[in-house]
Order: sequence, then C-alpha cells, then structure tokens
Amino acid sequence: MMRGIERRRILDDDADRDNFVDRLSVLLPERKTPCYAWAFLPNHAHFLFRSGSSGLPTLMRRLLTGYGVAYNKKHKRHGQLFQNRYKSIISQEDIYLKELVRYIHLNPLRAKVLNEMKELDGYAYKGFSFEKILNRVSGLFELDRNYIIGKGRQKRRVEARDLLCYWAVNELGMSQTDLAVRLGMSTAGVGYAVARGEMIANKHQCQLFNQE
Repeated sequence: MMRGIERRRILDDDADRDNFVDRLSVLLPERKTPCYAWAFLPNHAHFLFRSGSSGLPTLMRRLLTGYGVAYNKKHKRHGQLFQNRYKSIISQEDIYLKELVRYIHLNPLRAKVLNEMKELDGYAYKGFSFEKILNRVSGLFELDRNYIIGKGRQKRRVEARDLLCYWAVNELGMSQTDLAVRLGMSTAGVGYAVARGEMIANKHQCQLFNQE
C-alpha cells in the first residue's frame, strides 16, 4: 500500500489513474511480477503482487518515483508525493491470499468512492477479475465471450481459451481446479491449456495490460 504524504491526494482524475496503469503495464512484465489485485483511491492505492525473482524494491522505486515526477509536473507542485516508503506484508497462505483479494477489491466501497456493491463491477480502477481477463481475450481474438468459454475444438476458440486459462492461473491466481469447474473442463485439461497459453502469450507477445 502507498499513501499520499499527510494523507493528501495522489490521484486527482482518470488521467492520473491511467498514468499509473500505463506504468504498471510496462514494469510488471519487465520485472516478471504478476499483480493479482489492485484498487485506486484518491489518497492511497493497494496492490497485491507476487514478487518476481528480483524482488519488489526496484519495481516500487521506479513506479513511485516515475509517477511522482509526472504528477508534480502535471499539477505544478513540488516535493514528496508519497508518505515514506510503501507498506508491505507477506502472504504465504491461500486462505489469507483470497481474503486480501476480497479486501482490496472492496476498498472503493469502504472509502465511499462507490455507494453500493452493484457499482463495483463497473469501477474501472479495481484489479483484474476473470470477467476482465475474458473481455481482454475476447478483444484480442475478436471472438464472442460465450463462444470462447463454450464447448468446441475449433482452432481459434481453443487458442483463445488457452490464453484465458494461462492468464487466469498465472496473473489472476485462480487454481486450476476452480478454473476447471468454471469452464467445464478437467483439471488436467486446464493444465495443458495453461501450458499452451503461455506459448501463445510468448509467441505473440500478448500482455494482459493493454498498452495501446
């Protein structure tokens, strides 16, 4: 979690939030750091990362320094933007991991950025969900969402489903068992799909974050 100095705002508008997301879209693949959940609030932000081989300090330093410089320039301010160093905790238990995802995604409601639960699905600056990943794959392959997750072995449908499985497991953190139930597949079938999806992502340099 990172918070604005003296609890001041660090995100004033959608352009600021998009700036943050754009930086993540470059840094996360570069540092091989999956992000399982995130939420932006006016004066702070939460992220759930799986630390890559190089750890988080370099990632966070580049993210916060780069954003802070851009924010100050845009809003014509000077000085430190964030309060001290980011705060981090380590999660090593699956149950706690799920609670963290739930906690982060409900933050916009707790902070009263949103008024009720049904607004949460439409909140653009909340971390990735299965539905958002499905939308991303649907856009990349120009295939209907229901067609992708439906039955059938058509080549393009299978490739789209493989990429969906790869991102759902490796970026969202879904278990292969849960994903198998969701898609009506066997757990072994999901495992094969994840492996093929990784090859598709690497071959075509597909990224979950849209950098367009």
